[in-house]
Amino acid sequence: MRLSFPLAAPPDTAAHEAGRKLFAGETTFLKGAVAMNGLPAPDRPEICFAGRSNVGKSSLINALTGRKALARTSGTPGRTQEINFFATPGGPYLVDLPGYGFAKAPPKVVEKWQRLLRAYLSGRASLRRAFVLIDARHGIKPVDEEIMTLLDNSAVTFQLVLTKADKVKERERDRILAQIRAKLATHPAAFPEILLTSSHKGIGIETLRAIIAGLA
Repeated sequence: MRLSFPLAAPPDTAAHEAGRKLFAGETTFLKGAVAMNGLPAPDRPEICFAGRSNVGKSSLINALTGRKALARTSGTPGRTQEINFFATPGGPYLVDLPGYGFAKAPPKVVEKWQRLLRAYLSGRASLRRAFVLIDARHGIKPVDEEIMTLLDNSAVTFQLVLTKADKVKERERDRILAQIRAKLATHPAAFPEILLTSSHKGIGIETLRAIIAGLA
């Protein structure tokens, strides 16, 4: 019997090469937007990254693009307070969304950027897929389910990406995966594969590049 929501397999030769070519050139920062009217024209496909504050979105984007400081990283949760757009050479926009959940910022500021996140996810026609990042050590939390439900309601396909996989022992990982698979089964917009990654060790990065190239 095929396992529900299996781990994504490494790409075949053609997909691997497509992913390599897409990210061989320099990905550049395009702009940050603090309101929907500040978004760039939807003239190319977009791939967005959403996740709890401090889940490792910026580190993943940096590993994906091969640039150490393209997306800012911080030990302070909630630093990303705008939607940041990065342009791949001739390919899609990579979109770094504000972290949701706990953030060290005034409540009114947090509320403002959470509204922006929800507006983007529910109203951006050029969005091809959302990658929802989950810390592999902790699994899906209620705040993650809120975003996944929003994506369900917006008919936006989302794929779970587990970050910091190098920090989890195999036995514990199996327990976390069982929890994740049970939660995903209730979300109709969930893509039927999970991607395991580590920005530090490079785990899953080539697979993610290939997936994005296929979407573009």
